[in-house]
Formats: sequence, structure tokens, C-alpha cells
Amino acid sequence: MFGADFLVRWLAAVAEAVDREADRLTELDSAIGDADHGANLKRGFAAVTETLAKEPPATPGAVLTVAGRQLISTVGGASGPLYGTLLRRTGKTLGDDERVTRTRLAEALGSGVAAVSQLGGAQVGDKTMLDALVPAVEGLRESYGAGRAAAEEGALATVPLRARKGRASYLGERSVGHQDPGATSSALLFAALDDTARTTARTEGVS
Repeated sequence: MFGADFLVRWLAAVAEAVDREADRLTELDSAIGDADHGANLKRGFAAVTETLAKEPPATPGAVLTVAGRQLISTVGGASGPLYGTLLRRTGKTLGDDERVTRTRLAEALGSGVAAVSQLGGAQVGDKTMLDALVPAVEGLRESYGAGRAAAEEGALATVPLRARKGRASYLGERSVGHQDPGATSSALLFAALDDTARTTARTEGVS
């Protein structure tokens, strides 16, 4: 079981990871997108961290709802609405519970991923963030580490795919051979979640 503070630490870890990997995300996006993915997410998650630090929400659901709303209002392009929808729908699914479990978080993230799919009209295999998110949620039902591994494998699996959705789809066959930046940043979310869980387990016994 964990509370709001765990998710605040998770999103702070995401912000650090995005800041660290921003140039790589932009490099990936420059090959098949608008070359702004890293910069957009860096700005967005920095704003999320700042907002949560000023007035930390009381419940896990509220943390993610606030974070999602902040991303939508801060990040341009497609990534703001998509990541914002992911977190906001997850937060709303968690509701007002003060403490939740990993399996409950996985279920809620599943609803968030479904909302992302509906918003973008994409499915697994279309070379989008869903190629990392869908397997990651399934892995998270087993463990934080399994969620991380599944997300990273999903991101790597986008390399040989031809993009069917988003900016990259305009390139046709030229999108083949490049790792999708959205799937890559999605893997960062689950890597940060695993790191946060490991750190928390050492100090508070969260599992």
C-alpha cells in the first residue's frame, strides 16, 4: 500500500529522467517527428514537479489528476494531451482512496492507457507510446520490475515497425528503423516507477 507521497516522488523521478534523457528523446524525434519531444516533456514534467511541491494533493488519485491537468496546459504538440490524459484518467480511476496497491495502480493505468488509445486512435503495433504502455501495464500487475522491463522491451520493439499514427506515419517506410520517441519516454515513466518503488521499499516497506 502507498499514499500520495509515493506518487509525488515517482513524478519527481520522472522529471529527473526526462531532464537527463531530453537530448536523446529529441534526437529520436528529429528522425521521425518534430524534434521537440524531449524539450516539451522536460518543460511539462518540471511544471508538474513544481506544482505538486507547492501544494501536494492528499490522495494518489488527486496527485495524478493534478499532474495530468498540468501536462495538458503546459506541453505543446501531441505529447501534452496524451500524457495528460494518461495521468488524469488514471487519477480519476483511483478515486479518493488515501492508499492504493500496485495492482490497483496497474488497473487504473490500464484505464488511462485505454483513454490514450481512444484519443490518438492508435493500437499496439502502430509505432506509438502504446507499444510500451500496454505491455508495461500488464507487467506491472506482476511487479514494478516486470513493468519496467516490458516497457523497455516494447520501446525497442518499435524500431522495425512502420508508423501508422502520428507525425511519423507521414514518412511511410522511412519510419522503419527508428525507435519511437513516445514509446521511449513511456519506458522512462515505468523505469522511474520501479526506481521509486525500490527506494521506498528500503525505507518504508512498500511492495
